[in-house]
Amino acid sequence: MKDPITFADVLSARKTIAGHVIHTPLRPSAALSDRIGSPVWLKCEQQQYTGSFKLRGAANAVLRLRDEEKAKGVVGVSTGNYGRALAFAARNAGVRSIICMSELVPQNKVDGIRALGAEVRIIGQSQDEAQQEVDRLVEQDGMIMLPPFDHADVIAGQGTLGLEIVEALPDVDTLLVPLSGGGLLAGVALVAKSVNPMIRVVGITMERGCAMITSLQEGKPTSVKELPTLADSLGGGIGENNQYTFDMCGDLTDDFVLVNEAQIADGIRAAYHDDQQVIEGAGAVGIAALRAGLVDNPGRTVVLTTGCNIDMDLHKRIVGGEDVDLMAE
Repeated sequence: MKDPITFADVLSARKTIAGHVIHTPLRPSAALSDRIGSPVWLKCEQQQYTGSFKLRGAANAVLRLRDEEKAKGVVGVSTGNYGRALAFAARNAGVRSIICMSELVPQNKVDGIRALGAEVRIIGQSQDEAQQEVDRLVEQDGMIMLPPFDHADVIAGQGTLGLEIVEALPDVDTLLVPLSGGGLLAGVALVAKSVNPMIRVVGITMERGCAMITSLQEGKPTSVKELPTLADSLGGGIGENNQYTFDMCGDLTDDFVLVNEAQIADGIRAAYHDDQQVIEGAGAVGIAALRAGLVDNPGRTVVLTTGCNIDMDLHKRIVGGEDVDLMAE
């Protein structure tokens, strides 16, 4: 692991990205509060520019590049939301960007990235395969790789989301944080534990192929097969040479919870009908876990609803009550 990321790094990131991101609302959820018998808030990061929290880390990473690095252009791998964020941040900084993705990324996310001016390359059936193209562009063309989670500036940028929560609600008991490669969980947990070690941080992810939980169980970064899931943004590996998030998630997270596809659909549906929020599957896993009773004694809880970039035809089917299983489609 490289030099550890500190609370001061997150404070610095907040200054760097000020004016480039939205300070998103912390919204009480009456329906979830009634359901669990404790106050619940939604941290509505789906209202961020580009529709997800990923812009915080991408903006911090791009803005902190030296001029000679910006001139080389940036490249990254993505399951969709990071690609959109990196494309947006790069365009605003006048930097060329290439986003590499697997064939599992939904078309609406591919189209959204192209609309922001990035070049898109679709490679293979997994994020690890797409990463091979990123590595080639770095080696052969000299581009600057900005990975979606395992990067100090990205993690510090994501941590600014935690700052907004603990400053607005210093007596929070539990944070429910979606988990994929761990950049968000690492950054938010770092802030929470720095401010108050008693804040409980729970990583929430899908049953279908969570590389981080498998890796922590194995004691080292481990690849898993990527499967179609409603929480598509949580797919992908954590990297064989993981520098930060593997250790940080293991050290700073109190609990991990897995949700199945039916529970994710229920979370999407409840967000829409109860809280009038359009949230994608990856952003709804915290709601799903609460509604399924998978978080014991949560107390005063903040659910991080992290993205809204769902295919709207799929969203319509889910909120209409259809039993959607992408494995069968």
